[in-house]
Amino acid sequence: MEVLETMNNGEIIKDAIENFIKVQEHMLSAREENAKKTYSGLKKDYLSLKVLLNSLGVNLTDIDEIKE
Repeated sequence: MEVLETMNNGEIIKDAIENFIKVQEHMLSAREENAKKTYSGLKKDYLSLKVLLNSLGVNLTDIDEIKE
């Protein structure tokens, strides 16, 4: 929790968006390669980041390529 205490909301949002985009890129690759276990693990990260970003008021309409 110490990291979150030293970061402001803008930094948290920026970091979460960058991670959200990276996870989506990896999910798309895993889907293309039919790597079901990898995709499943990434989906958990995707959903956690999606919840975080939604709770921070970030509109994901334009950046959510997976839409699950």
